[in-house]
Amino acid sequence: MVNKITELFGVRYPVVQAGMVWCSGWRLASAVANAGGLGIIGAGSMYPEILREHIRKCKMATSNPFAVNVPLLYPNVQEVMDIIVEEGVRIVFTSAGNPAIWTGFLKDKGLTVVHVIANTKFAIKAEACGVDAIVAEGFEAGGHNGREETTTMCLIPMVRDVVKIPVIAAGGIGSGAAMLAALALGADGVQVGSAFAVAEESSAHPKFKDRILQSAEGDTKLSMKKLVPVRLLKNEFADVIAQAESKGADADELVRILGRARAKLGMFEGDMEQGELEIGQVSAMLKEIKPAAEILKEIWRTFLEEKERIAAMRF
Repeated sequence: MVNKITELFGVRYPVVQAGMVWCSGWRLASAVANAGGLGIIGAGSMYPEILREHIRKCKMATSNPFAVNVPLLYPNVQEVMDIIVEEGVRIVFTSAGNPAIWTGFLKDKGLTVVHVIANTKFAIKAEACGVDAIVAEGFEAGGHNGREETTTMCLIPMVRDVVKIPVIAAGGIGSGAAMLAALALGADGVQVGSAFAVAEESSAHPKFKDRILQSAEGDTKLSMKKLVPVRLLKNEFADVIAQAESKGADADELVRILGRARAKLGMFEGDMEQGELEIGQVSAMLKEIKPAAEILKEIWRTFLEEKERIAAMRF
């Protein structure tokens, strides 16, 4: 397939693996890249020198393009950006912050820049900042999310109407059928998170992967909207947050409850009750752990099957 996304990134399929904290190390990114998608190293859970190590290992494991995701609200952003440039990474996804601050710096270095947004206001702003593409992330997505709670099916056509640059749909996409729907709504490609979080190469703790596979409808909830909205699997920690929010807890109180390294505790170290377990609604559809290449091939295969099924319909 050749379209705006495959040409922009130099990949075979318009499928991007999300840069998920504690899941997206060099093994997952290189596996997706080798399978023909765009793999992403998630810098949000890495100290700068750890990121450098992952970039170097990824370059040794694949000759195909890969990217780094940088949440702009995290500390050490300048050092992270310098490492990305020094190590010759060609594609950067920025998120959770103002794209105006870093887009010019990266573009001046010759990098391709993509920014993650969750509403039309920031889609327009990101395009004005000069990014090459945007990820439009709907309410279904795991991890950090938009306060507006706009679903992917509503968000994609609205964003498509207000920007001219390529749009990558994210949120609730874990199958070829969902990919076809996203492209029908105006997206040029898709970003897949949760389905790759349970890949064999994901650095998520085995207990977290198992918990994802055991989840059902309604087992995730968007929480902490007064702080930074995040979709979580329900557990003891999520219950404490929900109870605090029901009593009107402000941002300072939520910060106190959250503490430090809560996501690492759950997603990387395997504490399934006191850890923060970030995952999307599509987790209820995931049933087994597979290699990343197999996940990508299955998405592409079912995309083509659904495309043919629709084309064969008589109207």
